[in-house]
Amino acid sequence: MTDQPVSNTEGSPQARAREVIFGRQHDRIIERLEALDPTLAAFTREFAYDTVYDLPGLDLKTKELIACALLVSLGSPPELRTHLRGALNAGATEAELRGALLLCVPYLGFPRVVGAFEVLRHHLEDGQQKE
Repeated sequence: MTDQPVSNTEGSPQARAREVIFGRQHDRIIERLEALDPTLAAFTREFAYDTVYDLPGLDLKTKELIACALLVSLGSPPELRTHLRGALNAGATEAELRGALLLCVPYLGFPRVVGAFEVLRHHLEDGQQKE
């Protein structure tokens, strides 16, 4: 493994990371971002996912667990739901997600974490209803 990011090409590992994180929602998420603003969509796709997520040092599951904790701190439920799903898609277990959210309590407080657990609960319930 090299310490240099892979070039930004479709089908490269960083494109796959975005596809793993977004899962079946990939096209819908990209279309939503495009509808908001094409430049914002490009920044999100090309920088956040196809560059930052390709940095060495952490596996995708760990990156997604960290992203979940950061989104709890920002109070961003829609993005949190995307990354809870992304963490599961990247191999995290429900127990690992719960552990990452619980770690937020002493740093962010109960209201943010209770809200995050609500997002997780809704996501898990929606997944069970689709099965």
